[in-house]
Amino acid sequence: MPSLLHPLLPLSSTPKPPANSPAYDGPFAVHSTRTKSFHTVAAVPKTTSETRINKAEDDYHATVKALNSKGRFPRKSLGQHYMLNSEVNDQLVAAADVQEGDLVVEIGPGTGSLTNVLVNSGATVLAIEKDPYMAALVTERFSSLDYVKVLQEDFTKCHIRSHLSTVLQSRMNSSGVKPKYAKVVSNLPFNISTEVIKQLLPMGDIFSEVVLLLQEEAAVRMVDSSLRSSEYRPINIFINFYSDPEYKFKVPRTNFFPQPKVDAAVVSFRLKQPVDYPPVSSAKSFFSMVNCAFNGKRKMLRKTLQHICSSLEIEEALVSAGLPSTSRPEELALNDFVRLHNLI
Repeated sequence: MPSLLHPLLPLSSTPKPPANSPAYDGPFAVHSTRTKSFHTVAAVPKTTSETRINKAEDDYHATVKALNSKGRFPRKSLGQHYMLNSEVNDQLVAAADVQEGDLVVEIGPGTGSLTNVLVNSGATVLAIEKDPYMAALVTERFSSLDYVKVLQEDFTKCHIRSHLSTVLQSRMNSSGVKPKYAKVVSNLPFNISTEVIKQLLPMGDIFSEVVLLLQEEAAVRMVDSSLRSSEYRPINIFINFYSDPEYKFKVPRTNFFPQPKVDAAVVSFRLKQPVDYPPVSSAKSFFSMVNCAFNGKRKMLRKTLQHICSSLEIEEALVSAGLPSTSRPEELALNDFVRLHNLI
């Protein structure tokens, strides 16, 4: 499924990088200090009252044209689409309520336009980019700022706790202020959205909120966990076990180039602290039971769970949990599954 990167800066007047620049050549280099006519980030000493930028509207259509003229096209394998509407990044950051002093993880920064908005909001940003070209570009753009760190890694394979620890330590040394929790704000590639959500949501001990731009259909399905629905799946149980999800706003497909076949939407997942998780003896065994239950979605639980214990014991557990002995998985809410798990 296609996915989204971020708005690009106008390139027609972009200053060329130094001849010895190791990152890349041509007009794609985006530096962190520019004239006032550009959407810029100026490197200044960090204080609570600092003014980080001088803003101006980006010419996204001209940027895409210039990008294509240099042979740089969206990579389908990475689900890359360029955003043409500057307001979406502002709305995305507002949805996460990013404040001065926040530590934010951004997955797939692209050219750094969302990174720029995060920095302007006063955040320290850990940006993780799989595409080496884009990682080099955003590294160069924010090279003079000590509150932006770019990692060229696949987020689904990186050790995010270790990286966050390093950033927190350096932040503690420079400012004396250590955020208790970090946030995740990202225009997330659709093709890794479920995998990333499964990786992030159990991290309520280090993240307070995860705000993602997703495929709209998936966003609605993740937030609306209505019972007896054909869209009701184990991921709904998982999401509500670890977070309180909220649909924020829709982003029409016309905001992107190339235009995807689907619209997008922003969802906020407010993560629960471990002490607030539903009371199960083992999260691993709980989700194993839930997944097994949905393997035969239209079948009764006394059939799909009989590898755990006998059908009769399943029926007795369902009745003890206040449920019909003929219950099917799509008829059980999160708390119903919790009670059933603890009984069997």
